[in-house]
Amino acid sequence: MPGSAADRPLAPTLAVIGGGQLARMMAQPAIALGLPLRLLAEAEGVSAAQVIVDQKVGDYRDLDTLLDITRDCTAVTFDHEHVPTDHLHALQDAGVACHPGPEALVHAQDKAVMRRRLTELGVPCPRHCVVTDVAEVETFGFPAVLKITRGGYDGKGVWVVRSSEDCVDAFAAAEASGVQILAEELVDFRRELSALVARSTSGQAAAYPVVASTQKDGICHEVIAPAPDLSPELSSQSQQIALTVAGELGVTGILAVELFETTDGRVLVNELAMRPHNTGHWSQDGAVTSQFENHLRAVMDLPLGSPATRATWTVMVNILGGDEHQGAGSAPLYQGFPHALARDPKLRVHVYGKGLRPGRKVGHVNAYGEDLDDCLERARHAAAWFRGDLGNDSD
Repeated sequence: MPGSAADRPLAPTLAVIGGGQLARMMAQPAIALGLPLRLLAEAEGVSAAQVIVDQKVGDYRDLDTLLDITRDCTAVTFDHEHVPTDHLHALQDAGVACHPGPEALVHAQDKAVMRRRLTELGVPCPRHCVVTDVAEVETFGFPAVLKITRGGYDGKGVWVVRSSEDCVDAFAAAEASGVQILAEELVDFRRELSALVARSTSGQAAAYPVVASTQKDGICHEVIAPAPDLSPELSSQSQQIALTVAGELGVTGILAVELFETTDGRVLVNELAMRPHNTGHWSQDGAVTSQFENHLRAVMDLPLGSPATRATWTVMVNILGGDEHQGAGSAPLYQGFPHALARDPKLRVHVYGKGLRPGRKVGHVNAYGEDLDDCLERARHAAAWFRGDLGNDSD
């Protein structure tokens, strides 16, 4: 006998694999859309588990766990790109719609696969080659960048090498993890850019303004939207690259294409991410539709929202865990709010509910307005205050 109307779900359920801050930030637009989320968290109390009620703790590397968490869900999406490709195929075979699917996601999971496919598509990339030993790196030429093909992120698994001796750690890491090494040219670049697009399961796509990003120790530190002084030609080319990659690889959801703007006026693809991305956090407050909402709309095949900017400039600065003194007292990040919000009522702060440790992303701030220098000063000051880099006498 069918259940009563009160027992029926109000909307299809979306499973989310991974309990980090990206899943956490999907929760707010999901509430507005009336979309139930079901979370597979890696541990009790992780970032997303603090805000998503329907949750289970388990290992994303275990297929039975994945099958259990996705049971009765319309689709599944991801906070990270580490779910084994074979497991994604098994989920699809079991009738679970994966967004993005394994055929697309493998290009974000395996850098060698990515480079090969992008080259086939004629997408501009740095000179590259898979290498099996130091001699092959010597033949490729120094200086070079060595990357493990799977498992690296936020600067981990990446080595800049200028001699044969520099290669030892890279090959030791590759051997320990059973992956290959990709050698790439050390690109002479002016700055790093990011082209973010959303693509739905029916093929609708929306391109966000191209942004400039600054990295520190391999971690995204600051984003300016849109990228200052970017020529219309390079902006259009960057967006077209992202749209082409999303379409040709069959990406569903958010795709971030990280690019080098070279000193001779070209753009080269550095990395791909098939999920909401740090370089898109500015869109929470600076765009008509945030990357998180458009990711949900895309994977559920709802019409996409406008990616247009709300203000001339938006600056995002990450809050990273700092020195030990930052962790003194209870709720140290929360203690930063009185000063930051009183100083700048237009400031938007997003914290992740994560414990502090040096270099860990624990939140970000967004400042928007019509004057770029003003936005930069406001965002940098607030992030520094939350990090504990400024004294209590700061104005």
